[in-house]
Amino acid sequence: MSTTYDKIKEIETEMARTQKNKATAYHLGTLKAKLAKLKRELMTPAKSGGGPGEGFDVAGTGVARVGFVGFPSVGKSTLMSKLTGTFSEVSEIEFTTLTTIPGVLQYKGAKIQILDLPGIIEGAKDGKGRGRQVIAVARTCSLIFLVLDVLKPLTHKAVIERELEAVGIRLNKEPPKIVFRKKDKGGINMTSTVPLTNIDQDLVRSVLSEYRIASADVSFRCDATVDDLIDVIEGNRVYIPAVYVLNKIDQISIEELDLVYKIPHAVPISAHHGWNFDELLEKMWEYLNLVRIYTKPKGQLPDYSAPVVLKRDRASIAEFCDAIHRGILKEFSHGLVWGSSVKHNPQKVGREHVLLDEDVVSVVKKK
Repeated sequence: MSTTYDKIKEIETEMARTQKNKATAYHLGTLKAKLAKLKRELMTPAKSGGGPGEGFDVAGTGVARVGFVGFPSVGKSTLMSKLTGTFSEVSEIEFTTLTTIPGVLQYKGAKIQILDLPGIIEGAKDGKGRGRQVIAVARTCSLIFLVLDVLKPLTHKAVIERELEAVGIRLNKEPPKIVFRKKDKGGINMTSTVPLTNIDQDLVRSVLSEYRIASADVSFRCDATVDDLIDVIEGNRVYIPAVYVLNKIDQISIEELDLVYKIPHAVPISAHHGWNFDELLEKMWEYLNLVRIYTKPKGQLPDYSAPVVLKRDRASIAEFCDAIHRGILKEFSHGLVWGSSVKHNPQKVGREHVLLDEDVVSVVKKK
């Protein structure tokens, strides 16, 4: 009996053997769809009984979560202990039950959880070892740091990216602009607002028939590939920003460093010497897309020591109130805002108003 893993191997070999051209596009398309279905089986653990395994759940603390991925001996641990050691207090309690939390990083008033994701590289996607649990945690991260050795960055980078792609994690990508809706009848209806160069109606049909979908509306708003279409049908992909942390720059020349700076999404550092951490943290802040909102109690100065940190796309007054206390909105009359999101300082705003970084807010309750 061949396992899922063997079947995946067979399909991958078949795809490697097939030449890529117009004539084989449909064949490759269906193979890709088959492959995606098999990989999904590997990602979802078997529904068997059995007792609970060792704990690999990570309690969420802080406003965001950064996962560290990298081969052994690239300096992950050094980097993490330096970051959390210099910027945060790691309480003893956090260590006792969990296997992945090394600590919490305090940056710009925000608590950011930092996780080591061990063993994600060595065959994690094939469900070996604790790979699956690690992957489940990786999918909840708000940002992934790929820690690479600057002396051999690109080989490692390719391997890690391939492993993460295989488990449905897409790095530094936007979800494809494809709207896909299954129907009960009416056949396959395909529309597009842009010219499609990589895919046509027959190819879409062959992929959908592999998923046993006979009727659906598919509308393309970008020049998509077969892989994009499969991502949308599978619907279990997560899109996470990533920063390539190139460690050990103390071992290369200045000329090489200039080349390293040309790699997109990359920050060169030396964990051992603590070089360039400020740029790394700034990049982390930018990719996490957070905003700091300061509170101002009535008749007092704003409290700049403890900002309320929110996601930039979820930073309305209502969400700000909820972050402080669930009960505030019941008594909410209006807010007074000072800062870049308003024209006048202060300006009276309602609960829909969207806040920007470093705004100051005073909440006025109903009389």
